[in-house]
Amino acid sequence: MKEQLEPTLIPTIISVQEEVRYQERLTVVAVPRATDAQILAYLRRSTKLAEIAALAERDALILAVCEQLEITISDAEWQKAGDAFRLERQFWGTLETLSWLEQQRIRIQDWSQGIKVALLEKKLKEYLFGATVDSAYISNKKSFRRVALSQILVFDLTTAEEILQTLQDENGSFCVLALEHSQGKLSQQNGGFVGIRSLIELSPAIAAAINEAKEGEVIGPIQTKLGYHLLKVEKWFTSELNPSIREQIMDTMFEVWLEEWYSYS
Repeated sequence: MKEQLEPTLIPTIISVQEEVRYQERLTVVAVPRATDAQILAYLRRSTKLAEIAALAERDALILAVCEQLEITISDAEWQKAGDAFRLERQFWGTLETLSWLEQQRIRIQDWSQGIKVALLEKKLKEYLFGATVDSAYISNKKSFRRVALSQILVFDLTTAEEILQTLQDENGSFCVLALEHSQGKLSQQNGGFVGIRSLIELSPAIAAAINEAKEGEVIGPIQTKLGYHLLKVEKWFTSELNPSIREQIMDTMFEVWLEEWYSYS
């Protein structure tokens, strides 16, 4: 057995030694920071330029529409948003902020402009849809319910059906089976529980599947691009039009508005 192993060990040792030598040679190579031209070239060859261009055009549209509608922000609003940004990221002083800007390779003017565009987008959404949020919420109130949800995610239908049969015929524990079989990181760690979610946050297939489910009911398998889901509705929560739901509604309406704008432009 030893003789059979020796021929495979020698190349491995040589390979490791060569790797060390290469590393020693490469450590002296200084790689300069990528220039703007190099970054742009990377975006082109990695086929990501169109995606970035679309985001830039989106910002340009927001600025143009806000200018046309005379939507502006005050210096006080601008400053408040910048302070909130720093507080959220625990930038307690100027040095932390400047260090972060250096890491992002942007100037303070670039960051400040990003804050401005985000504020203008928020004001534009309110201008366009603020008055219709209440009626949109009432018309689709059921879609904004929240649900405490557990799942078992697997990659093949046969496994999903076997787990479902264990749950139904053998009165198996959903929690235990999730720990044993779920391929989703969160659900595997938490015994299936994936949190409390609004229906509109879920994929359309999952939201539709559990929409009429009762508490404690197991639904599935439901196929999505991630695999096959067995879903357990732990508890339903009634919805209310809070700031978070209001923002979600306006975000959805704004995306529809953007699609319509581009289709007519």
